[in-house]
This record gives sequence, structure tokens and C-alpha cells, in this order.
Amino acid sequence: MRKLQQGFTLIELMIVVAIIGILAAIAIPSYQTYTKKAKFTEVVNATAPYKTAIEVCFQDKTDMSSCGTFSTNGIPSAPTAAGYLAGITLTPATGVITATAQGAAGTDTFILTPTATTAGGVQWSKSAGTCVASGIC
Repeated sequence: MRKLQQGFTLIELMIVVAIIGILAAIAIPSYQTYTKKAKFTEVVNATAPYKTAIEVCFQDKTDMSSCGTFSTNGIPSAPTAAGYLAGITLTPATGVITATAQGAAGTDTFILTPTATTAGGVQWSKSAGTCVASGIC
């Protein structure tokens, strides 16, 4: 009686290794982009109190030039660098918010520009921050 061959041939193992290598080459860059986006979310979320404060200030003052300075007219004070947030700056005359990332989130910037609406509110738009070009925000 003959014993049947068991196991895989060398070519079969090489094909499996090649398939795993191709999948890894595709998956790793995508995974890195997803993790950078997740970390950059902290930077985007850090702008929320400033957006709200500028909107309330604009409702009270009806003039955006009064709403672009830290610690005045209800605008919170400047945040300290923590986690993935390097800092937030406000443009005094226009109320533009610029948040900058640090660490594993990169050094991208997130820029929000307020525009007064006809209904008396504020509409926000993402401007030419580097996060827009890199696709993480």
C-alpha cells in the first residue's frame, strides 16, 4: 500500500505568501490614513467651543470684528498644546479659526472661515488648510 502525499508544495506556499504580500501592500497605507484621520479628529473637535462662542458673539454684537479675540465677548481663552492639538489661533478682524495638529496627527492645519448669513447666523466653511489637501479632514 502506498502512502498518499500530504502537505503543500513549495509553489502553493509561494503563491499564498505573494497574495498576503499584495494585500499587506494595499492595506497598510490605507490603515495609516485612517489612523491619522482618527487622530486629527481631536484637532477638529477642539474648534467646537470657539465656533459656538463666535456664533453667540455675532448674535450679540452683529459685527464679526468684535468676535475674533481670545478671552473677550465670551470667546474662550487660547488652549494649551495637548494631545494631538498644537494650538488654535483666531484672526481678530474676521473670526477665522486655525487649528494646528502635532505629534502622530501630523502638522496639518484646519481652517474655519465664518460668513454671516442673511438670516443673521454664521455659516462655517473649511478653507485652504493643509488637512483639506491631504484629505484627512
